[in-house]
Amino acid sequence: MTTIGRCWMAAFGLTLTTAACGSSDLADQGTDTTPITRAQAPDNEFTPVELEATVDSLIAELNKSSLEPMQMVVLLKSLSDFFEPIATGANRAMGELEVTGNVLGPIDQSDDASTTQDLQNQQIELAVADGAGGIAVSPFGDINAAAIDKAVANGVHVVTLDTDMAASKRSLYVGSLNKSAGAMAATTLLTMLPEPPGTVLIHGSTGTDWIDGYERTLSAQEVIGDAGYTFVVSQASFGADNEAFDVDGMKSRIETADPPVIGLLGLFNISYRCVLAADAAGIPGVPIVAFDYDPKTVDYMRQKRIRATHAQRQYYEGYLVPYILYGIKTIGLDATKEILSPLMVDGNKVNIGFDVVPSDKIDAYNDFLHTIGVIQ
Repeated sequence: MTTIGRCWMAAFGLTLTTAACGSSDLADQGTDTTPITRAQAPDNEFTPVELEATVDSLIAELNKSSLEPMQMVVLLKSLSDFFEPIATGANRAMGELEVTGNVLGPIDQSDDASTTQDLQNQQIELAVADGAGGIAVSPFGDINAAAIDKAVANGVHVVTLDTDMAASKRSLYVGSLNKSAGAMAATTLLTMLPEPPGTVLIHGSTGTDWIDGYERTLSAQEVIGDAGYTFVVSQASFGADNEAFDVDGMKSRIETADPPVIGLLGLFNISYRCVLAADAAGIPGVPIVAFDYDPKTVDYMRQKRIRATHAQRQYYEGYLVPYILYGIKTIGLDATKEILSPLMVDGNKVNIGFDVVPSDKIDAYNDFLHTIGVIQ
């Protein structure tokens, strides 16, 4: 069998790219009798042991079956920034599986949103037409539901990642669970706070139009409120041009909070702005807990201004998806879900979890990222 798993193409800008290694490549391929092998998991305190063991269990079961050629595609919102480790993981897994596969997405996140969403729907349709047996997609929202359902109706297995599309006919969602994420971040901050009373400022999202951000924020509010603290939410305003506006909004809420603010909790990749807001409001020593692993967040962690952050496991999100698609195709959805049961939530969500990184563990975490070959 010819190894084409490392064939990695991108839809640059708004250019539509079909799978470069098409279904015609499969015609002359026979059954692959070579067992699936993968590199040994790194020995590091941040290695997700249960997740790694689950992948090993899935591979062991797949190696008992007849390993057939398969074509798949992973469609991402972008190939840069947050999504780059996802692409790395997906590409590596497809190489280990020796499947025909591509990771596709716009290279520039500044592209017009509606055009990029239409492009993703076209890519789904092209993958089906090209003979893909499985599609993983990070959907933009309801606009992708019809294309996903049409793919499933044509016998193609679809898995969502990063953002779920629960109302569609997708088989599984793979990624972080926002309710548990918000609760975990709030719990981390609680260990650093003085006894109540006191107010916690949450840099979050109050609008239900972005359900992921809303659920993360709501669960953080519940944990903080149940612990006896007052909370106030400052709506995060994304985009570099909105930073001053965002910081000013937090500053005004800090200054008017009653009782006074005793901690700040950031729930997104722009969490480092909590430091700027605390400085502007004259409370530079207040405990701050962040989310994601933005370079500015890491810089403030080295300065001990941010005491901990919660890093999403993007690499593993991408790495799991090809194995899951191959498992569904080879041993069936139910058997695959049974093997994934240590990670399963609500029957159809694969929870990859988070890494809680204290400020004194930055070097250890960077060592871990180095061993898996990614930059967060």
